[in-house]
Amino acid sequence: MKVMKFGGTSVGTPQRMKDVTTLVTKSGQPVFLVLSAMSGTTNSLVEISDYLYKKNPDGANEVINQLEKKYMHHVEELYSKEETKVETREFLKEEFDYLRSFTKELFTSFEEKNIVAQGEMMSTNMMANYMKEQGIDAVLLNALDFMRTDKNAEPDPTYIKEKLGAIMEQNPGRQVYITQGFICRNAYGEVDNLQRGGSDYTASLVGAAINAEEIQIWTDIDGMHNNDPRVVDNTQPVHQLQFEEAAELAYFGAKILHPTCIQPAKYAGIPVRLLNTMQPDAEGTAISNTTEYGKIKAVAAKDNITAIKIKSSRMLLATGFLRKVFEIFESYQTPIDMVCTSEVGVSMSIDNSAHLGEIMDELKKYGTVTVDTSMCIICVVGDLDWSNIGFETRVMEAMKDIPVRMISYGGSNYNISFLIKEEDKRRALQSLSNTLFSE
Repeated sequence: MKVMKFGGTSVGTPQRMKDVTTLVTKSGQPVFLVLSAMSGTTNSLVEISDYLYKKNPDGANEVINQLEKKYMHHVEELYSKEETKVETREFLKEEFDYLRSFTKELFTSFEEKNIVAQGEMMSTNMMANYMKEQGIDAVLLNALDFMRTDKNAEPDPTYIKEKLGAIMEQNPGRQVYITQGFICRNAYGEVDNLQRGGSDYTASLVGAAINAEEIQIWTDIDGMHNNDPRVVDNTQPVHQLQFEEAAELAYFGAKILHPTCIQPAKYAGIPVRLLNTMQPDAEGTAISNTTEYGKIKAVAAKDNITAIKIKSSRMLLATGFLRKVFEIFESYQTPIDMVCTSEVGVSMSIDNSAHLGEIMDELKKYGTVTVDTSMCIICVVGDLDWSNIGFETRVMEAMKDIPVRMISYGGSNYNISFLIKEEDKRRALQSLSNTLFSE
């Protein structure tokens, strides 16, 4: 069985829901379908929550009414049988009445998570009803019955596998299993969400739980490209990536995928394929545990980076200096992207400057601190094991005319990273493409 995940754009209109149904049933094989909310819905639900936080029920009700009108219009376009229209309208009326009920109560983050979850509830119900209308043996499974996080807000794979396995046994032999992406319950049974990676994470967790043949993530882009198509001309999809390569690209700027969401698939050894709903015959990108040796695959860029350097003569041979520095970042929950050290100093980059002032105040206890803002990390990904002679030279050749603030090499077998000014980003990406991929 394959797991197929479709994002909000892919199910954003009645016609696209019909197109997805065609894709899902094309092979004739059983499919586990994971759906996001219809595009624009989650933003509207967040807006409703914002009005309720601000104690403005009239504003919330206005957005609810607009969203309800939009969905009722979708019903007319999506279904051909009157009984299906009536059934779906009744379901949607209950949903929007449920949203209105929050305008009369105290509003907290708990209520907000309940509201935001309704987008996936509506899209999956509408899709299930459409498939049944088309004579497809589809069953709708509620993700809240099996998708759970632990007390650290991390997915609980043992619980998910056990609960989902039992639910699948109660519904054997179906053509299509449908569930919601993104939403879950937390360790205390409250409605919550997976945050990082959202529906992609759900698909990966489901795939691992049912030992799927393949996990397909369908978006509106034909896989990961070898450079940023918004900045560089004539980029090409990368047809094969190793899991570590995909994670590096995702972390350093490839928006098509979140770096953590494919971890369950990686550990289970299940290949992930990135495909394009708008071009279903395109090859896309296959991600697996297989490495293509001797190849540089792609380049990605991450903006809004801040570089911090702390210089101290006391650092020389001082045990515990780095520990003290890193504990400061940990205390302000600020992850570090890159690190470079010398005998008298250490440079780091961060992408979250919310606590930059406090961090600098703490660092100044240990040395002289300087900060560079508006920086960018350029990440080159591929088989970059140190034994591959000359690979780093090719990358350096492409960067020879770009001022480089920091270089990170050797922390991974799949990545060389450069910290440069944001104003040099376009030039750097184009030069790397010309040097590494022009052939």
